[in-house]
Amino acid sequence: MVSIDTQIASGQADTPVRPNKLYLAAWRWHFYAGLYVIPFFIMLAITGMGMTWIAHIDGRDGERTAVVAQQAALPVSAQAQAAVAAVPGGTLKQYVAPRSEDLAAIFRVDLDGVATMVVIDPYTAKVLDMFPRRSGWYDFFDNMHSDLVLGVTGDRMIETAASLGMVLIASGLYMWWPRGLGWRATLIPQLGRGGRAMWRSAHGVIGIWISLFLVFFLVSGLSWAGVWGEKMVQAWSQFPAEKWDNVPLSDDTHASMNHGPKEVPWALELTPMPASGSDAGEPALEPGTTVSIDSMDALARRIGFDGRYQMNVPASPTGVYTFSRDSMSTDSTDPTSDRTVHVDRHTGNILADVRYENYSLAGKAMAVGIALHMGTMGLWSVLANTLVCLSVLFLCVSSIAMWWKRRPAGSLRLAAPPLPRDMPLWQGAMLVALAVSLAFPMAGITLLAVLALDVLILQRIPALKRALS
Repeated sequence: MVSIDTQIASGQADTPVRPNKLYLAAWRWHFYAGLYVIPFFIMLAITGMGMTWIAHIDGRDGERTAVVAQQAALPVSAQAQAAVAAVPGGTLKQYVAPRSEDLAAIFRVDLDGVATMVVIDPYTAKVLDMFPRRSGWYDFFDNMHSDLVLGVTGDRMIETAASLGMVLIASGLYMWWPRGLGWRATLIPQLGRGGRAMWRSAHGVIGIWISLFLVFFLVSGLSWAGVWGEKMVQAWSQFPAEKWDNVPLSDDTHASMNHGPKEVPWALELTPMPASGSDAGEPALEPGTTVSIDSMDALARRIGFDGRYQMNVPASPTGVYTFSRDSMSTDSTDPTSDRTVHVDRHTGNILADVRYENYSLAGKAMAVGIALHMGTMGLWSVLANTLVCLSVLFLCVSSIAMWWKRRPAGSLRLAAPPLPRDMPLWQGAMLVALAVSLAFPMAGITLLAVLALDVLILQRIPALKRALS
């Protein structure tokens, strides 16, 4: 059956048409889900674009500070000494190698629980800049994007919005699927009629074109969420530490290297860290070589860490030197080059060398998926992400415009689509709702809450029913 709105949009509403009750039910759920989702989607699109372009143009934590390239850089230890001296009493935690010869090196120095990034000219060891870690515009957008700067509460709110986004996509596709009008009107916007019909056509066409991309962004984004990501998905992809033969393991997991936003490859977060203090591992240094930040940098370069990479220095007697490169941290534009190497701080033996090809299938999918989600695979991915974000913003704006034009004249009532009675095929609709609830728990909890509110309260209190209908 052709829906009423579809006929209106195409100019075929000259004769009364009996409403499709399943269509009205889908429209009602689409409407209510949108009430919650729209503010979050606007925020996610704006902050997502901001992070993508900032990371591409300027990087984060001073990583693109320019220097004059000279014949040879000073030893990393000399650069590190200057960085620590800039934060008296501080402790060196991390070295971030320059991406190219004309860029500065970055050192992280901690003091009393505060991490300071010190930007060093690698040729003169001059301090060029210093600032609290994760204090730039990128990180402002990142904090908003991840949890609204509200911690767990914000994380759950955003996860609920992303989960309900699946309801929006499913109901929107059902409503816009061609029923007698053909695919031309479905895939090409009909802008000639103006008014609400124009907005609806543009909304439906943009929605159907980006639906698959939006599902990808929602699913990959949910992988960071506290319930769907950490409790349901991440454990499926845990890299098994048992693959490291006869290597002592720490009580800490790789997630301990995260500080604020996640930086460790998704597939490694739950995997225990190896520990220093044994003869285990593969010898990597020439006999008699002292283990130091300089010999570790030389080792990293020798085993393939060219350009930008990160070195975490050991924080305890059983700690390890860790070399890492991954696209999530913008170290490279190729997620299949992800690599994490752990080295015993006493012997210099390589305890673990984890590469992309060692990940599980889910881990590989997430490594590539996160790089696409973050737009860290080069300019093409930045432009693609921007197009998706702009499309999401248009969907939000056009939905508000359609409601504004559909509402009763002079009224600010919600004017929700009517609740159909004796809906046919309700069993199928309930199965779909159950599937969404099982796949995305936060969506399920919200659907049940809204359903209870709608049936038990709104429909029984005339004043509320008039205000919200």
